[in-house]
Amino acid sequence: MPIDRRTLLADAAIGVLADAGMRGLTHRAVDRAAGLPSGTTSAYYRTRQALLIALVRRLVALDQAELEEIGGRTPPLRNASELTAGLVAFTEHRLAGEGRRRSLARYACAIESVHHPELCEILVPRENLARQAVRDFLAARGVADVEERTVTLLTCVDGLVFDRLVNGGSVSGQEIHGLVAAALR
Repeated sequence: MPIDRRTLLADAAIGVLADAGMRGLTHRAVDRAAGLPSGTTSAYYRTRQALLIALVRRLVALDQAELEEIGGRTPPLRNASELTAGLVAFTEHRLAGEGRRRSLARYACAIESVHHPELCEILVPRENLARQAVRDFLAARGVADVEERTVTLLTCVDGLVFDRLVNGGSVSGQEIHGLVAAALR
C-alpha cells in the first residue's frame, strides 16, 4: 500500500529533526529529505508549528505501534532476568539505527513541548502492551503502587537512553537489573 503524502512528509521531518536538530527542521529541508519538489511541505503544512505537530503525531504513532508489537510478542515475564533482558533489548534498539534517530527526534520534541503545550498533550505517555507487560510483572510480584512503580521504572530506563544518546555508550544489563530490583523492593 503506498504511503500517503502527509505521512511521507512527517516521516521525512522526523529524519530531518534527528539529523539536523530543531533549527534544521524547515519546510525546505523536509522537501529535500522526502525527495519532493520545493514547496510541497508548505502546501501540506503551512506553518512550522503545523509541521511540528504532524511530526510529533507520527512519532507517537510509530512508537505506539512498536510498543504494541513488542508487548504482543512478549510472553508473560517469569522473573526479573527476563524483564531485565527485555528492557536491555529495548534500550539497544532505541540507541541504534532507526531507533536512535527516532529517539533523537523524540527528545528534541519533548524539550520543545516545554514551550508548546499542544505538543505536550500529544507526547503524554500512552497505554500499550509493553507497558502492560511490565505492570503485570510487577503486580504478580505483589509490588505496592504498581502503576507508580511501572512509570518510575520506565522513566528511569528512558533516562538511561537519553543519557547514552547525549554522552555515548550503551546501557548495561547491570544498570537495568538495578532498576528492576529497585522496582521490586
